[in-house]
Amino acid sequence: MEYAIVADSSCDMTPELRERLGVVTAPLTLTLGEQHFIDDDALDLPEYMKQMRSFSGVPTSAAPSPERYRDGFLTAEKAFGITLSGNLSGSYASAVVGKNLAEEQGGDVHVFDSKSASAGEILVAIKTRALIALGKTKEEIITSVEAFIKRMKTFFVLEDLENLIKNGRMSKIKGRIISALNIRPLLGSDGDGNIALYSIARGEKQSIEKMARTVAESEVETDGQTAVITHCNNEPFAMRLKQLLEERYSFAEVLVVPTRGLSSMYANEKGVILAF
Repeated sequence: MEYAIVADSSCDMTPELRERLGVVTAPLTLTLGEQHFIDDDALDLPEYMKQMRSFSGVPTSAAPSPERYRDGFLTAEKAFGITLSGNLSGSYASAVVGKNLAEEQGGDVHVFDSKSASAGEILVAIKTRALIALGKTKEEIITSVEAFIKRMKTFFVLEDLENLIKNGRMSKIKGRIISALNIRPLLGSDGDGNIALYSIARGEKQSIEKMARTVAESEVETDGQTAVITHCNNEPFAMRLKQLLEERYSFAEVLVVPTRGLSSMYANEKGVILAF
């Protein structure tokens, strides 16, 4: 039986990874004032980042339309949707409307709220496709993936908090204090799709070490599992973190993937995200 996986563009897919996992991407729209950018493969990301850095206003994003989701869901007999946290975006709500539209036309759809973004969404897509490949029923896949989302951990280190502050994802006072002290916060999902502050670091070396240490501190089983690292123009940090994860833990695979437009907007230059 054929299944489609439809994920919003916070799920940072390279063309190769998209083909491997059979994922259809529903792009968000990124806005800088009067300029609108579609977060798809045609996006000139360096140009977008350049314009974002010079933009004095608040960069915003809009969820894919329900019709965009509907069309993706109808590309197969059954479909799963994967979206970034419903507490951070309207993408999940739009996907649910798209599910209803698809089912009016005979579709069979379930939508997962990843409670995460970027690397976390990729991990959910990997889990979903693996269960499909094992021949699990739709009900078994839903039960397993929902349980996986509950125990999945997502952490990230940002050098620039400006867009998180502008978009209300972090308190302005807390963000300004952190920026003024020139420290790098280790942030992450609180388990319900909201952003929480876990610890702070000074300098890149300490940031990488603290990020690697979160795996042991989280007491998550790593044997045979996958970890995903996404980064915004910070491959050296990502590769060093990958090296530490491979040295210390028993992951079957550690993927390193560059961020697309939406994730780059929030992670900003040099941001790194880890999900496991």
